[in-house]
Parts: sequence; C-alpha cells; structure tokens
Amino acid sequence: MPKMKTHRGAAKRFKVKKNGTIKRGSAYRSHILTKKSKKRKVELRAPHTVDKTNVAEVRELLGK
Repeated sequence: MPKMKTHRGAAKRFKVKKNGTIKRGSAYRSHILTKKSKKRKVELRAPHTVDKTNVAEVRELLGK
C-alpha cells in the first residue's frame, strides 16, 4: 500500500498543537480593512481552533 500523502493546501492552513487541537487562521483579514472596526480587526487576530465537527476531516487531510 502506498504512503499517505499530506494535502499540501491543508498543511499550509492548519497546525496541530501539542494538546491535539488544530489551529487555524481567521477569515476576513486580508483586504478591505478600512471599513472594519478596530474592535473587529483586533478580535480577528486572536487564535482560533477548528470546530469539533470538522476535526476528523482536517486530520485526514493532514495525515495525522
């Protein structure tokens, strides 16, 4: 049986933390930032994790 390959797109977007949770970036941070409030932009900086409903799918893509 061939080796499992990591999905390279997912590998660039997700990182598995030591406690097993999966870290992800937040959406709505790349452009058109002038119309977004400072509070909203600050909250988007905070670390986010993948929702429990999607963890299995992301793990499969990462080969973990």
